[in-house]
Amino acid sequence: MSPCVCVCVCASPLRCESCVEMLFVRGSGNCQECDTPLRKSNFRVQLFEDPAVDKEVEIRKKVLKIYNKRERDFPSLREYNDYLELVEEIIYNLTNNVDVENTKQAMEQYQRENKDVIQRNKVKLTREQEELEELLLLEQQENEQRRLEQLQEEQRQLLAKKKSKQALLDQLESSKLPASLLLAQHKDRAAQLEVQLEKQRQIVKPTTFSTGIIMGQKISLQPVPQIAEVLYRYQPLHIDTWGPPVPDLDQLGRLGYLNHVRAASPQDLAGGYTSSLACHRAVQDAFSGLFYSPL
Repeated sequence: MSPCVCVCVCASPLRCESCVEMLFVRGSGNCQECDTPLRKSNFRVQLFEDPAVDKEVEIRKKVLKIYNKRERDFPSLREYNDYLELVEEIIYNLTNNVDVENTKQAMEQYQRENKDVIQRNKVKLTREQEELEELLLLEQQENEQRRLEQLQEEQRQLLAKKKSKQALLDQLESSKLPASLLLAQHKDRAAQLEVQLEKQRQIVKPTTFSTGIIMGQKISLQPVPQIAEVLYRYQPLHIDTWGPPVPDLDQLGRLGYLNHVRAASPQDLAGGYTSSLACHRAVQDAFSGLFYSPL
C-alpha cells in the first residue's frame, strides 16, 4: 500500500490501513504522535498530500454541523459576517491546537443554547438537498431520454437512405429509361429526403435548467449604487530641515558636489546604487539643522 494512507483526527499519519489494524486490534488505543485516546473509527483514508489539510477539512465538517445558521437567521449582514468570522476562528483554533479546551467548551455551550435552531437548519438543509437531488435526477432522465430518441432517429434516417439506394438499384435493373434520367430523379428524391430528415433532426431542446431558470431568460439586476467619493490628490511633502535648500539630484554634478564622490561600478548600478543618490543623502544630512538656534 502507498505510505500515509490513513490519518487520525490529530492529523498524525500512519503508513497504511494494515498499521491501523495492527495498532488498534482491540478497537481503541493511543495515538503514537500526540498520545490522544483514539478508536479505530477515528482513522480515515488520507485525501490530500498534507495531513493537516485533511485535519482541517474534517474539523470544518464537524463545526459547520453545529454552526449551521444562514444569512436569513440574522437581522443584518454585519452580524452574519461576525458570525462567519467566529466560525473561522473556531476552526483555526481546533486545527492549530490553540486554546482547544476553551474552544470546545464554547462550542458545547453554543450547541446547548441553540439546539432548536441547529435542528431546524439541519432539516432545512436536508430538504434542500433532497430537492436538488430530485432535480438532478430528473434532468439526468431527460437527457437519457433525449439521447435514446436521437439514436432511434439516426437509425431511422440510415434505414431510409439504404432504402433509397436500393430503390435506385432496382430501377436501374428493371426500368427501360436512360440511366442518366434515373440518376437525376434519384438525386431529386434524395434532396427531398434530406430536407425531411433535417426537419426531424430538430429535436426539442430543454428549455429550463435543473434550477428551474428558463434558458435564455434575461434577468434584470438592479444597478450597483455608486458612492460619490473624493479622489485622492497628491500633495508634495514639505519638511523643514532648519538649513539651506539642498540641490536637486540633477544639479549635483553641475555644481561640483560629485567631484569627490566615488563613481558607481557596474555592480553598484545593478544593485540600484548611484553616485548622485548617495551624495544627495550626504548633503541632506550635512545641511540639516545649520540654521537652528534654540530660543
